[in-house]
Amino acid sequence: MKLGFIGTGALTSAVVCGLKSHADNSVPVLLSPRSQQIAADLASRYRDVRVATDNQAVLDECDTIMLAVRPQVAREILSALRFRHGHHVVSLIATLSREDITGLVSPATRITKALPMPMIAQRQGATLIYPSDPDMADFFGRLGKVIATDDTDEFNALSVVTATFATYFKYLDTVYGWLKDRGVADAKASDYIATIYKALAHAPDTASDPGFMHLAEEYATLGGINEQILRELMARGMFDALAESLSGVHRRILASQS
Repeated sequence: MKLGFIGTGALTSAVVCGLKSHADNSVPVLLSPRSQQIAADLASRYRDVRVATDNQAVLDECDTIMLAVRPQVAREILSALRFRHGHHVVSLIATLSREDITGLVSPATRITKALPMPMIAQRQGATLIYPSDPDMADFFGRLGKVIATDDTDEFNALSVVTATFATYFKYLDTVYGWLKDRGVADAKASDYIATIYKALAHAPDTASDPGFMHLAEEYATLGGINEQILRELMARGMFDALAESLSGVHRRILASQS
């Protein structure tokens, strides 16, 4: 594989850093010159990462092309480039459909959508790919877990999960702020919260039920303090509001692809 990136932002940096931290990191990488500081930094850190003179040079030298440009400028940038039939185009642009990408990169016909997350830099988390592709499953499998689907509706629904990250951290920050207001030292509050929730994140690994409510019930002892907060938040409609927000993001994703 000769891997090239069109667009060199935070996501490209995460993929490259994750790849180059793996034992099997011999894939040469060619970066577009956009975001010069990020591209130059990556090239200075890894001997087989180079910066191309322009976007077309990336296409001319590479066989696997990852598209990581902002969706607002994707059509303008991609329509100016000359793709080859033999290119494997991997779109990291979440809001453009595979059909849209196919129209922009003709005559290339092997098109994969992938949705890696920033934590891929530490080879953690999961990457969604659509449709299933053994080469991309192998590639992203070096960087974390791979969830592949051949159903575009399933891919779009799963991608909504990525909209919940900021809310998760706001939840943690609310607990953190509450502790600070009661005089708990910053470092101690942060360390305790991070350690507890890191451990909780592993609970589903050994669970037999694919859902999560059984875990909530396991921790919500009747009459206990976990049961109190869960019951009060449910009564206030917190989780109904979350479900509606998920639906709103889903509608936005579908509208961006129509």
